[in-house]
Amino acid sequence: MDSAVRLWHVTVTVSGDPQPLTATQDALRALHGERPFIHSIRYDEDRVELQYWEEGEEMVDAASLALRLWNEHRGSAGLPAWKVVGLEVVERETFQGRHQVTPLANSDAHPRRF
Repeated sequence: MDSAVRLWHVTVTVSGDPQPLTATQDALRALHGERPFIHSIRYDEDRVELQYWEEGEEMVDAASLALRLWNEHRGSAGLPAWKVVGLEVVERETFQGRHQVTPLANSDAHPRRF
């Protein structure tokens, strides 16, 4: 079995009770400051979708980290008390095979509405 560290593309979707857009946007900016590896942030009053690259030997490693991301930054970034409602973790080759181009380096992601 190959134990090399691989890159995984992660999409986490969280949702909950509607929040004021400005409060959500401020919290997402704070989250991006704490976790600058996030390259895409989409949001609305009642949900957020985050996309980023994660390293791990296996998909379950990246998925475990992704499932904890929102809760671990809830207090420090002022995130709403929402729950994870969606998770996608795919290896780099699969993601790139979809013909989507996303830089693997840090980028200047700005929260945007759905």
